[in-house]
Amino acid sequence: MAELPLENLTVPTSNSTAEEVVNTFAAEVKGKNVLVTGTSLGGLGFETSRAIARYANMVIITGHNDERLKLSETAIKKDNPTAKIYPLLIDLTSLASVRKAAEEVNKLAEPIHVLINNAAVGLIPFKLTSDGLELHWSTNHVGPFLFTNLIMPKILASASPTYTPRVVFVSSVAHANPGDPVNLDALTNPDPTKYSPPVAYRDTKAANILTALELFKRAKGKVNTYSLHPGLIYTNAFEKDGTLPIFQGAGVLDENGKPILSKSIPWKSIGQGAATTVTAAFDPSLNDKPGAYLEDCQVANDKVAPHASDPETARKLWDVTEKLVGESFAF
Repeated sequence: MAELPLENLTVPTSNSTAEEVVNTFAAEVKGKNVLVTGTSLGGLGFETSRAIARYANMVIITGHNDERLKLSETAIKKDNPTAKIYPLLIDLTSLASVRKAAEEVNKLAEPIHVLINNAAVGLIPFKLTSDGLELHWSTNHVGPFLFTNLIMPKILASASPTYTPRVVFVSSVAHANPGDPVNLDALTNPDPTKYSPPVAYRDTKAANILTALELFKRAKGKVNTYSLHPGLIYTNAFEKDGTLPIFQGAGVLDENGKPILSKSIPWKSIGQGAATTVTAAFDPSLNDKPGAYLEDCQVANDKVAPHASDPETARKLWDVTEKLVGESFAF
């Protein structure tokens, strides 16, 4: 186990990296068991896991591809040879896979102090999962919703008189894009003739914030929840089908698919992007701010769009999702 840093530590800012934030909150990270979804090399989840592994007791990394999951584990251990890494296979597009993964987690001896719902897809063509769900909704909301609730006993087991477990949802500033309220009909009755990739992404990222708020409400103080925008980061997500033209049209990627660098486009490195996630997971100043939304490692509740903070929408989304997965959850 690495020694806790002794240097003077500073409050995380928009330029902080995940590694710097982990060093700042090393005392909070030390001894914790953390589960991070979506940890492929080159992504935010991997960088989050790599940084946390320096001090955490155990980091559970997840993915739907065994080979890629092993690559991430090897890379993290190369950087942190003493790190305890537990690879977990989970396909968020399959409710059966989610249930199987949750069952595996619940059999572990260790409790889960922090769950980071990081995995997501974005701006992809219409596609239904084996469960009949639209892929955005399944990966970004329904899968994480079910997984979070199924492993809640393991999360609650980490609570103590001095510690409240945390659940973090990686959302996006895209949740605030203008448009109608969150379309729950697209969740329950997916229709390719009414489908729009940007709208689907917007609504599922709003769903992340709404779920965080409703989870905190229903847990009645037993769990602290947070959501966040990591920033504009060039990751392997930009290479997926259908994504490139949308971002080129938005003027953030050039004709070759590379980031357009300008003062008006605040690109972040992957390390800087993962910093806000780590802040949400460990910053002790957030203990009295449950349900907060973060940007640039700071609370930014004023930047949450009305459709993503409406209590009635949050309640309806939770109830509809419970019906979809065929299970109700109580705390």
